[in-house]
Amino acid sequence: MPSRETHARKSYERAALDEHGIDRDPFQQFTIWYDDAVAAGLPEPEAMTLSTATSEGRPSARIVLLRGYDERGFCFFSNYSSQKGKELAANPYAAVTFHWVELERQVRIAGRVEKVTAAESDVYFQSRPSQSRIGAWSSPQSNVIPSRDALEQFFDDYQERYSDVTAIPRPEHWGGYRVIPERIEFWQGRPNRLHDRLCFTRIDQGRWTLQRLAP
Repeated sequence: MPSRETHARKSYERAALDEHGIDRDPFQQFTIWYDDAVAAGLPEPEAMTLSTATSEGRPSARIVLLRGYDERGFCFFSNYSSQKGKELAANPYAAVTFHWVELERQVRIAGRVEKVTAAESDVYFQSRPSQSRIGAWSSPQSNVIPSRDALEQFFDDYQERYSDVTAIPRPEHWGGYRVIPERIEFWQGRPNRLHDRLCFTRIDQGRWTLQRLAP
């Protein structure tokens, strides 16, 4: 099969990012940009690419949803027995990337990952729609299954099991993770591919250095 080349080009000209205009607290700067994405009506501004790796360094990536953040880190939820869960158990470091295309912005976050507390997972789980809670019980995430029909049968079985239960319990194999950032980079597209990249690197708890990176 012959190779296929792509030649799409775009000039990034919406905005600039400099050391004087950025908030010196990276979490506050993230909030500014996240709020901009929400205000712009972007579809799923909380969507982020989560990259993990095996203990041998083989990477994998997928889209997950940000479900909360504060000065401790950025949280998402998953099945602990999934591929990402197994990789994080073996290699507890990850990177996440937000790409807000319409705003010509990216945020890249990298650091250590830990599970959130069981209490935090319980609170979030009970906030989910009941069908989503049934789904968490039904799906042996990342495992081979015989068919779509089998998956739907799993769902029907658990739906019947919990038909009379108001507070469907959280499965022990399902819960939250927190990415504790060591680096947070803010990327703003600029003309001529001379993009602005400002990177925060953690010194210690609550203190960061800020450096400009070449695009």
